[in-house]
Amino acid sequence: MSKTILVVDDKANIRTLVREYLTEQGYRVIIADNGQNALYTARQEKPDLILLDIMMPEMDGFEFIRRFRKESEAPIILLTARLEESDKVVGLELGADDYITKPFGMRELAARIKTVLRRTEKTGQASKVLRVADIILDQEDHFITVANREVRLTPSEFDLLAILMSAPGRVFSRPDLLESIQGNSFEGIARTIDQHVRNLRAKIEPDPTQPRYIETVFGVGYRFMGK
Repeated sequence: MSKTILVVDDKANIRTLVREYLTEQGYRVIIADNGQNALYTARQEKPDLILLDIMMPEMDGFEFIRRFRKESEAPIILLTARLEESDKVVGLELGADDYITKPFGMRELAARIKTVLRRTEKTGQASKVLRVADIILDQEDHFITVANREVRLTPSEFDLLAILMSAPGRVFSRPDLLESIQGNSFEGIARTIDQHVRNLRAKIEPDPTQPRYIETVFGVGYRFMGK
């Protein structure tokens, strides 16, 4: 069954161009012209991935993420203007998984989509479960509990935690982590990883200001220190 992608942009030419290209690539594509309509469409259609513009009338992309993340962890790729780096950081902070800057090529967009969707798909192999301290992470069923409490993570947050938990005590650099979740062919900024870590800490740490699980190694990156 083909994956469903929701394209949200207030510019009709962008919606049409992206829809036609992704349809040719085998995706089922639905569209919305603002955040309000996108929220309604997402509730009805349950898309596998959302391509989301930020600056839109009625409800912008940031407000859409705030509301949508209360209901779903479906991956979101932001469509951002080249000079709006702050928008990328805010979007990641709210729960977006990735971003691509305008103008973008269709082949790059398709590659980004495949990379993000790959994170959400089951491998079909025997369940691989990571257990460190009181955290249990099931990589096949995309399920995590912390002290017997279920925690909902975005695909990027989940993958980042799985990488760190796979080697407790090992220090992972920001570039290595960024390459692991985005791939080495894409642009990225160090703050992408920093923001994902902040989001993770807010969800799994008893006190995010004094992290117990994810430790910052200043000047290098991060390591998982659960005991």
